[in-house]
Amino acid sequence: MDLAAFFETELAEHTKVLESLREGVQQPFLRLCTICREVVQAGGKILFLGNGGSAADAQHLATELVVRYKVNRRALPAIALTTDTSLLTATANDYSFEEVFSRQVEALARPGDVVIGISTSGQSPNVLRALKAAKDLGAVAAGLSGRDGGAMVGVADPLVIVPATTTARIQEMHIFLGHMLCDAIEKAFA
Repeated sequence: MDLAAFFETELAEHTKVLESLREGVQQPFLRLCTICREVVQAGGKILFLGNGGSAADAQHLATELVVRYKVNRRALPAIALTTDTSLLTATANDYSFEEVFSRQVEALARPGDVVIGISTSGQSPNVLRALKAAKDLGAVAAGLSGRDGGAMVGVADPLVIVPATTTARIQEMHIFLGHMLCDAIEKAFA
């Protein structure tokens, strides 16, 4: 394996996906930023959720808001629904894995809050159920996805779809966009 060629190929693919964000992602992303800022300013909270790498992103982004992203400011209300192992395993055991996030949304989300589901494929049943539960409660059901948005299209609004098919590239853009989201929210409170 030619590692130098591998490096260049991976970097070129990342750059191509990054450049593609300018086209179809800007408007839904700016809407997401605006909604999140307004919700937090009005006393609401943001709930993040996802599976695998997206679960890690959910935890990462909630932490950036509660602790700080770039500047010291008051803690902002954000929760990752991916961290309570007792709750996750009890729900999966007593109900099903598809309910692990929707049960938490039912318990914690209030009208006007924002629930952000993260799914590279847009097809994760537990993410979709959580977004539907959020809508039923009057919360904003938003999402970060990839590929063509999958089943999140029509469920999440705003839905930021990274125009890529490689999971790693989609995840890279999700955390990039997530950092930008945290920065935009934080600037309203710094």
